[in-house]
Amino acid sequence: MRHSPLRLTTLLLLPVLAGCGTNPSADAPTARLASAHNAAAERPVAFSSTPRLTSGPYAGRGDVERFIDRMQAKGYTRAELVGIFSRVRPDDWIIEYMNRQWRPSSGPNGAWSRYRSRHITPAMLSRGTAFWNQHAVELRRASKEYGVPPEYIVAIIGIETKWGGYMGKHRIVDALATLAFDYPRRAEYFTGELENYLVMARQEGFDPFQPVGPFAGAMGYGQFMPSSYLKYAVDFDGDGRRDLWNKEDAIGSVAHYFKQHGWRSGEPVTVPATGGAGLPQSMDVGFKSRYRVRDLARRGVRPSLSLADDAQVSLLRLDASGGYEYWIGLDNFQTITKYNKSTYYAMTVHQLAQALKARRGGSARYVAEPDGDGAPPPAS
Repeated sequence: MRHSPLRLTTLLLLPVLAGCGTNPSADAPTARLASAHNAAAERPVAFSSTPRLTSGPYAGRGDVERFIDRMQAKGYTRAELVGIFSRVRPDDWIIEYMNRQWRPSSGPNGAWSRYRSRHITPAMLSRGTAFWNQHAVELRRASKEYGVPPEYIVAIIGIETKWGGYMGKHRIVDALATLAFDYPRRAEYFTGELENYLVMARQEGFDPFQPVGPFAGAMGYGQFMPSSYLKYAVDFDGDGRRDLWNKEDAIGSVAHYFKQHGWRSGEPVTVPATGGAGLPQSMDVGFKSRYRVRDLARRGVRPSLSLADDAQVSLLRLDASGGYEYWIGLDNFQTITKYNKSTYYAMTVHQLAQALKARRGGSARYVAEPDGDGAPPPAS
C-alpha cells in the first residue's frame, strides 16, 4: 500500500498526550494512541521509489540516468527506460573504428579512381538494373511525385546497402548508445539520434532491440538516421507505417528527402571543367567551395555546359589515376551531399546513376565505363 507523504508526516508528528492525573478515562485514549504509534513504527512503510538503473554495463552512469530523465517527456515511463538500458550493450568495435584517423595523402595518387572502382562495377550495375526493373512502377511514381529522377533514387540505395545486400549487423540501439555515452567527440549528436530512435520505436510500435544496421545507427535500405526518419520518411505503400526496411517506403523516402533538401527537377548535377591544371594546390575546392562562374572563368576554368555568369557553383578536384580531374558542382550536387557530406560520395552517386540510366537505354552524360580509368568523356 502506498501512503501519502503528508499523511505519514502527520502521523509521526502527532503528540503523545501525558495526563497529570490518574483518571482512567483520560489515560486510556493516550495509551491506545501510543500503542498504535509504536506498532506503526515497527511495521515497514512502503514509500514510493524512483526506478534506477542497477544492472547492465550502464548501471551507475549519471549521464545515462539523466538521459532516462529526459526521455520521460517523450512518452516513456522511467521503469520502461530502465528496462531498456539494462539490456543495452556498448560496442567496443564501434569506438575503435571511430577513432581510426584518416590521413589524406598529398596526391595525386589515384584516390578517386580507387574509391570509384569499389562502388561502380559490372556487378553493381547488374544488381542496380535488376532492382530498377523490379521496382520500375514505384520508381516512376516517386519520380513523378517528388521530381527526382529514378536513377538517383536507385543509386543512393545501391551505394548505401547494395539494394539490400548489406544492411549492417550492429543492434541500432547499442550503436547509438555507444556513441552517445562513450564517444565524447560526437556525444551531443548521437544522444539526439538515440532520443529520436526511441521516439521512432514508440511511434511505430516495434521492439527497439530488433533492428540492426551499420556502426553509426543508420537504418533500412536508404540508411536514414533516426532524425531523418522522423523528418523525411514516408508511408509510400499506404499501409499506415513508415517502414525503412520496406523497399517501396524506402524509394519514396529517398525521393522525399532529396526534394526537401532542394533537388531541382530537370537540372543537371555536375559537369566536367577544363583549365584546372594551372590552379594552385592551395585553392579552395570541394563541395563546400563556392564561386561565381565568371570568377572561375577569369582563372581559366570553364564548365563544359553553358552556365550563367553569376551562377554560384562548387569547384571539385578529383584525384584520379591519370591526374587531377576538375568538375563543376551544381545545386543538385549540393543536394546529394546532404545525404553524405563527401565530394567523392556525391560524385559516385551521380556517376552510378548515369551508368544505370545508360544500361536501361537512357541518354547519360559524363560517366565512364566501370573498367575504365574514371576520366570524364568529352562533353557532348
